[in-house]
Amino acid sequence: MSRLADTRFSVLDLAPIRDDGTPAEALHNALALARHAEALDFERFWVAEHHNMDGIASSATAVLMGYLAGGTSRIRIGAGGIMLPNHSPLVVAEQFGTLEALYPGRIDLGLGRAPGADPMTARALRRDRLGSPDDFPQDVEELEMLLGPRLPGQAVIAMPGVNSRVPIWLLGSSLFSARLAAAKGLPYAFASHFAPQYMHQAIALYRQEFQPSAVLDKPRVMLGVPLVAAESDEKAEYLATTLYQRVLALIRGHSLRMMPPVESMRDLWLPQEQEAVGNFLGVAVIGGPQRVRERLELLLERTRADELIFTCDLYDNADRLRSLDILAGLR
Repeated sequence: MSRLADTRFSVLDLAPIRDDGTPAEALHNALALARHAEALDFERFWVAEHHNMDGIASSATAVLMGYLAGGTSRIRIGAGGIMLPNHSPLVVAEQFGTLEALYPGRIDLGLGRAPGADPMTARALRRDRLGSPDDFPQDVEELEMLLGPRLPGQAVIAMPGVNSRVPIWLLGSSLFSARLAAAKGLPYAFASHFAPQYMHQAIALYRQEFQPSAVLDKPRVMLGVPLVAAESDEKAEYLATTLYQRVLALIRGHSLRMMPPVESMRDLWLPQEQEAVGNFLGVAVIGGPQRVRERLELLLERTRADELIFTCDLYDNADRLRSLDILAGLR
C-alpha cells in the first residue's frame, strides 16, 4: 500500500504578498486556501510568525488564526509557530486559551525558539523583556502549566487558558528542539521546508530519545515540504520560479514580495546563489502528478514521517489551490 494513503496532509502558510498586491488580499487568499484544504480533508492549516518582512502578512499570528478559524468549520487551525522568545508565556496562554474557547478542539500551538526576525526587530518586539532562545525550555514548561489545570496555590492563571489543554508542538530546524520534544513527550515538527540539512539527524534523535507522556505515547513527526504541483513537470518548473525568486531575495536581503514566474532564472542568479537556493529547497517537491507522487513516496520511505505540512508559495492563488487538488488526488 502507498505510504501516501496513511500520511496526513496539512498546510503551512505565511500569507504571502504579491508584488502588485496588498496585505488584505494576502489574508483573504489565506482564508481561501484554508477553506480549500478543509474541503480536501487536510488535517490542519498553520500560519507562522514573522516580522519586518514586506512580503509576509502573518505577523499577528493569533489574530490571523481567529480569522481563519471563524471562516472554516472542521480543519485544525494552528501556529507554526509562535516564536516564544518574543512573548511572555502568559500572553500566549491567554491568546490560545481564547481561541480554544471560541473554536474548541480545533486549535494547535506550535512553538519555536528563534525570534522570527532580525535583531533590531526582535528588540522592538520585546522592549524591556529579556527574551532569549536560552529560556525556551523554561518558557515551554511555564506555558504547559498555564494551559493545564490550576494547581494548588497557583497565583497567576490564564483566563481563558487554564485547563484548556491546547495541544503543543515543538518546532525546530536543528537538534535542540528535537531533544526537548523527546524529553517532554511532545509532537515534533521539523522545518525541512527551509532547513533540510539536519532533517534526518533531528528526527532520528527525537525518536531515539522519546519519552512517553500524558499527551503522546509514541513519537509523532511532521515535516515541512515546499510544494509546486501542476498538470505537467514543465508547468510546475515554470511556476516554481516564483519560489526561487523569493528564496533568492531572502538570501540577498531584498523585498520578499512574490514576483511573477519567469521563463528562465539563468540571468537572475549567480551559480553560488543557485546552489544556495537549491540547498534551501532540498526537500521541495516540484512537478506534475507522477513526479510529485514519486518524490513524496521517496521522502516518506526515507523518513517515515507521520504527517507532511506543505508550503505553497505561488504567484496566483488559483495555482496554489490547484497544487492542493493535485496533491489530494494522489492519495
